Amino acid sequence: MSGRMIGRMPRKRIQDTRKVALVTGSATGVGAATVLALAQRGYNLLITYSKSEEEARQSQAACRLAGADTLLLRGDVAKDADCRAMAAAVIERWGRLDALVNNAGISVFGEAASWDALDAQAFQRILGVNTVGTFQMVRACVPHLKAAQGAIVNVSSIAGALGIGSSVPYIASKGAVNAMTLHLARELAPDIRVNAVCPGLITTRWFVDAVGQEGYEKIKAGYEQSSPLGRAATPEDVADAVVWLIDGARTVTGELLLLDSGVHLGARRPVQTGKG
Repeated sequence: MSGRMIGRMPRKRIQDTRKVALVTGSATGVGAATVLALAQRGYNLLITYSKSEEEARQSQAACRLAGADTLLLRGDVAKDADCRAMAAAVIERWGRLDALVNNAGISVFGEAASWDALDAQAFQRILGVNTVGTFQMVRACVPHLKAAQGAIVNVSSIAGALGIGSSVPYIASKGAVNAMTLHLARELAPDIRVNAVCPGLITTRWFVDAVGQEGYEKIKAGYEQSSPLGRAATPEDVADAVVWLIDGARTVTGELLLLDSGVHLGARRPVQTGKG
């Protein structure tokens, strides 16, 4: 296990008939909502984080209250050794892996996202987590997922589908995740189903931390005014879709599921008043 990984490895494999899921970036936001939803559906969980240890422990506690056995590990998906260690920890503890959710992701915003400010190092770091990290997690987990006839869900973004988003490297990284999802769906069928969810704006602290409360409220108001359904997604909205792709969508693979309140359709028409 790499120096960045923390968490006690189990000495004895737990005999349990519950399914098992590994969700990267599961301390906050979509990741935290996903592990809780899976715990409530009878899964045991490997909860992972890179920085937010306190929030990760809160996520772990919520899953335990829902009846799940859990393991908490710190790791960087951009490091292949950490990815392999996560997969090994799952098998060491439970002897099976039924679902992988690649949720860990990063971006840059504001001035740091401008063309002049971006450098190769920043670009490569975002690609390293969002794209290479996704691939490395899949590679580490595929043998175990095949044995379980399991599922992979990549948490992508409409940035990769529509070419809009916080920064060029983020858009590029999610576009690559979408293309990789299609390729992996073909390569891993019929043993493993591979899909992606592509949310638009999500009401998480990730956006608030990036642009500040005032900037976030302005972005959210504009999104809700222009999108056909008139609402941003909650973490639970995205988690519901992820869980459906894992547990309910038995005939679905290679799907890029847009969760954008219809943004891909274009701005909604203004409300007509008076007689036509």
